[in-house]
Amino acid sequence: MARRAAPSARRTRLGAELRKLRERAGMTTTQAADLLGTSSGQLSNMEVARFGVSAERVRVAAHTYSCTDQALIEALVSMTTDRKRGWWEEYREILPPKLLDLAEIEHHGTALHAAHSIHIPGLLQTVDHAREIYRQAVPDLPPPEIEHRVSYRIKRQEVLYRTSPAPYRAVIHEAALRMRFGGPDIARSQLRHLLEMSELPHTAIRVIPFEASCYPGSGQSLYYVRGPVPVLDTAQLDQSHGPVFIDAESQLAQYRLLLERLNAASLNVEQSQELIHKIAQSL
Repeated sequence: MARRAAPSARRTRLGAELRKLRERAGMTTTQAADLLGTSSGQLSNMEVARFGVSAERVRVAAHTYSCTDQALIEALVSMTTDRKRGWWEEYREILPPKLLDLAEIEHHGTALHAAHSIHIPGLLQTVDHAREIYRQAVPDLPPPEIEHRVSYRIKRQEVLYRTSPAPYRAVIHEAALRMRFGGPDIARSQLRHLLEMSELPHTAIRVIPFEASCYPGSGQSLYYVRGPVPVLDTAQLDQSHGPVFIDAESQLAQYRLLLERLNAASLNVEQSQELIHKIAQSL
């Protein structure tokens, strides 16, 4: 097995899912290693992504752990066969690793869902809007890093333009639409960009107006990336210290329910477009 100095997000998730399967089977690393014909140290290294894992090893482990979910097994196997490094690797020594993990996770997502109450979702931001956001970062970012982060954010948006893009849905509170980052001109341009993005066939942008009777959840920004099977979904929360990824099944179920309620509280796509246009005209 080859040692990996910087495991990818998918490799890290693969190791974590293998650990979950072992724990559900009620096996210690020593017990599982004996059945798999390896050492407990090597098994631990696989589970924390220090070593790569072959497709055969995944299938054997799934059988050993009595996993009968074939869709999950095949999804895990697919994580071993895709060894190409993505465009985000060019930022490896420039930006925090968690940001690169986000790009990798959404690149492989089967559906993307965002919910924001104060900010416009990153995949929908214009260059000028994104730059103003990073200029307000705490602590202050040096100008070169701001430009690196802006270019990275815009590069991420290619996921919405590639061949056969994953469906993208965003629920945005009206408060975010009325924030004037960078002044009226930049804010107006951002809203017009939202309207353009809302016309894409695979994109749905919905707004929760001030008049809504409720706003489910705590108002925290949420980005939910669906995997090939629900077990491999990922929820990402924005924190002041960077993105936080959640993959515990019980928590994922709660965030799926939250997204459903946010969607139910929002205007439909056409009504949302009308409101965005109205706000843009008022600037």
